[in-house]
Amino acid sequence: MSGTIPIVLVDDARIKEQFAESQLWLTAAGFKGEPGTFCLVPDAKGGLGQVLVGKPSTVDTWTLGNLPQQLPPQQYHLADDWSAAEATRLCLGWRLGQYRFSPYKHASPKPTAQLAPPENADLAYVEATTAATFLVRDLINTPANDMGPAHLEARALELAQQLGTESSTTVGDELVTQNYPLIHAVGRADDQAPRLIDLRWGDVNAPKVTLVGKGVCFDTGGLDIKNASGMQYMKKDMGGAAHVLGLALMIIKMQLPVRLRVLIPAVANSISSNSMRPLDVIPSRKGITVEVGNTDAEGRLVLADALWEAVSDEPELLIDCATLTGAARVALGTELPALFSNHAATAQALLEAGQAVDDLLWQLPLHQPYRPMLESKIADISNISSASYGGSITAALFLQEFVKPNIPWIHI
Repeated sequence: MSGTIPIVLVDDARIKEQFAESQLWLTAAGFKGEPGTFCLVPDAKGGLGQVLVGKPSTVDTWTLGNLPQQLPPQQYHLADDWSAAEATRLCLGWRLGQYRFSPYKHASPKPTAQLAPPENADLAYVEATTAATFLVRDLINTPANDMGPAHLEARALELAQQLGTESSTTVGDELVTQNYPLIHAVGRADDQAPRLIDLRWGDVNAPKVTLVGKGVCFDTGGLDIKNASGMQYMKKDMGGAAHVLGLALMIIKMQLPVRLRVLIPAVANSISSNSMRPLDVIPSRKGITVEVGNTDAEGRLVLADALWEAVSDEPELLIDCATLTGAARVALGTELPALFSNHAATAQALLEAGQAVDDLLWQLPLHQPYRPMLESKIADISNISSASYGGSITAALFLQEFVKPNIPWIHI
C-alpha cells in the first residue's frame, strides 16, 4: 500500500525464513517474534521500512492493541492476507488502542499511529464498537464533579436526541410519587436529585430487549462510609450505566431488529442529614420491604426498583450491568467479569459470544441455599448477607428477587 509502512506478524520460524537480511538487526534488538513484542526495521535509506510484530498462536482483538500508542505516529497497513474475521479483529483492536482521555489536559494530546483499514474488515462493526467503547470510557473517566446524576442524565438525553430515541426521566420527589422509593432513598442526600432515565428505541413489534445500568455517580458508602482508598475510584460506580448507554449506541448504529429499552437509576450515594441510615426499612417498587443492613450496598437497592420496572414490559431478554461487588473481583480478578443468569441457554449463548469476540465472561451460580443469608428479622429482605463469604452471589440473589422467573435475565 503506497505511502504506508507495512506491519508484518511473524514468529521465529518466519523470521529465519523471510528476514535473513535483517537478522543482525533483529538479533541486536533482541527480537525473537514473541507475542506482545515488536521491532522497528529500517529501510535501505535509514527510514522506517516495516514493523515486525510477534504473532500469537491465535490472532485476537488485542494482538495490535498496544501499537497505536507505541509506534511512531505515522501511517501503517497490515501486510499479508487476512480473513475477514481476522482483519476485523485486528482493525478493532488497533482502533480501541488509540483511545485517550484528555479533556482536562491543557497540552494537546500526542498524535497516535494510524492504520489503513483492511479492505475486507467489517468497518461498520468496527466503527460502531469503537464509538460505543469510547463513550463508555469517556463517561467513566469523567470526574464526579462533572458526572453527577444531572450530568449523566444530560449525556443520556443528548445521546437519545442524536440517535432518535424516545426518552423520559423521573426526578427527585417524583420518584416517591411514581413509586421508586429505593432509588429516592439512596440518592436523596445529594445536591443533585436522584432520577430514573428511561430510553426506548426500535420497532414496537420487534423482540423486547431491556438494559438496566447502575448509575451511582459517586459512592461515599453513605453513613457506612468507605475509607480513603475504597472511595478513591468511586467515580467509576456508574460504570453499569455507561456500559448500557454504550451498548445502546452500538445496537442503534448497527440497526439491530429489537425493541430496546434502557433504564438507568442515576444517583450519588452522599452523606447529609437526610441520608438513609443503617437498619432503616424502605419499601420497594415491587411492594416488599428492604432493611438497609449496610448503606454501602446501595447499588442493589437502585437496581431493585429499576429491575421491577423493567419486567413490567415482559421483555424477551433483560440484562443489567453494575459495579456491584468487590467480591466478584476478588473471586475472578480484573479480567473476568462475573455473570449470573436464571436461564441456562441464555447464559451459555452470551458466554460463547464473549469467546468469539475475545471479551470473556465467567458464570457464577445463583446458589439458592445462600438465599437465607438475606433474611431480615423485621423486613421482607435485607440488602446484605449475614455471612462474610460469597458476597457476589448473595448480591445477585438479592437482585433475583426483583426479576420475574419467566423472563431470561443476565446480571453482569
